[in-house]
Amino acid sequence: MYDPKSLKAEDFINHEEIEETLAYAEANKNNLELIDSIIEKAKDRKGLSHRDASVLLACEDESRIKEMYALAEQFKKDFYGNRIVMFAPLYLSNYCVNGCVYCPYHMKNKHICRKKLTQEEVKKEVIALQDMGHKRLAIEAGEDPVNNPIEYILECIDTIYSIKHKNGAIRRVNVNIAATTVENYRKLKEAGIGTYILFQETYHKESYEKLHPTGPKHNYAYHTEAMDRAMEGGIDDVGLGVLFGLELYKYEFAGLLMHAEHLEAVHGVGPHTISVPRIKKADDIDPSAFDNGIDDETFAKICALIRISVPYTGMIISTRESKAVREKVLHLGVSQISGASRTSVGGYAEPEPEEDNSAQFDVSDNRTLDEVVHWLMEMKYIPSFCTACYREGRTGDRFMALCKSKQIQNCCHPNALLTLREYLNDYASEDTKRIGEELIKRELENIPNPAARETCEKRLAMINEGKRDLYF
Repeated sequence: MYDPKSLKAEDFINHEEIEETLAYAEANKNNLELIDSIIEKAKDRKGLSHRDASVLLACEDESRIKEMYALAEQFKKDFYGNRIVMFAPLYLSNYCVNGCVYCPYHMKNKHICRKKLTQEEVKKEVIALQDMGHKRLAIEAGEDPVNNPIEYILECIDTIYSIKHKNGAIRRVNVNIAATTVENYRKLKEAGIGTYILFQETYHKESYEKLHPTGPKHNYAYHTEAMDRAMEGGIDDVGLGVLFGLELYKYEFAGLLMHAEHLEAVHGVGPHTISVPRIKKADDIDPSAFDNGIDDETFAKICALIRISVPYTGMIISTRESKAVREKVLHLGVSQISGASRTSVGGYAEPEPEEDNSAQFDVSDNRTLDEVVHWLMEMKYIPSFCTACYREGRTGDRFMALCKSKQIQNCCHPNALLTLREYLNDYASEDTKRIGEELIKRELENIPNPAARETCEKRLAMINEGKRDLYF
């Protein structure tokens, strides 16, 4: 039976419930009266159930789809404003004992270059990232208890936080590593991580087991229940995601929302972020071998409906996607993007030689961080390097309460301007600096609280005088 409060994966991601949901959505995809009532329900900003959201996903009426898009755009403005948080991935090691058929790190791949960063190499990579202007990293590593034990991950986190180069500092380390134990999640929490991210890949159990034929990741329940162990280990913020293209997208969409409902039912707070990666070409992986790929229009619709269904959750889109696709979905709900990413082990400090390819997937957006920042500002977005909520304890249910009350505009908006001021002063090209100056001047007027606006103006002046890391 479907039970969102259960701690068993097959209860809260219940196959029969998803099948019934998809049948209900298909039967009602032209039921405009029902669709209108669901859209009206969404306007209360409390989110939608997986079943209601699935009906909207099945709907093909153009006028209703436009209404959904308009609602998603409004929700993004209401809860996240025009801020876009910037981050970069840092791959520590591609040694892996799993047999995932969609990932070039799989154990049988004998021609990919296997690498593991030493602490000295981690230091060089972090300095290179700091010298671009990054303040937030997502660290990645294959699953290998010999080469990548939890002790290695913890040592890398400690190294990353210890490095201060010029005015640079990594202020938040998010972690994307394999499902692990409550004890290890406690260790990650004690190490000061931000969000623990783990992609489900697919919620379809039978497909999951076929796609992960060997290795510890084969265990569907252990992987799917990882977020509960992470939260039991004290990690407030967790990030969900599926790899679109592996299974039918409507199934994945329903499963993703059911997982969010489960976290809310059990822990009182849903996912801090939801990522929307699509399978891409990689070393020995041909995405055309997977026949469930989705086109850009469907992808945009999924993004819009995630924003409507879980309105307070951050949404991440990486450099897997092209500039054009990222531009298409930014206004539909995306709140975080990566910039100048490398998906190889190393490659920030020095370009990786072509013959030593260690990348997990091909990057579609190859622009520099400065080019991405400039592009965002041209579209009237504020590139934000802020990490204040994490360091002030505004995580988990405390962050969600702040977001729901819309008080986020009085701290996150000015914090975004302060971190942008740092970036402009320390790293930006002259052209980026020029457009940034205009944006800061304009966006100061959009801080609703006069006292907060005045404080922000003073702190911007202090940054110009040489101060760093000022925040609300």
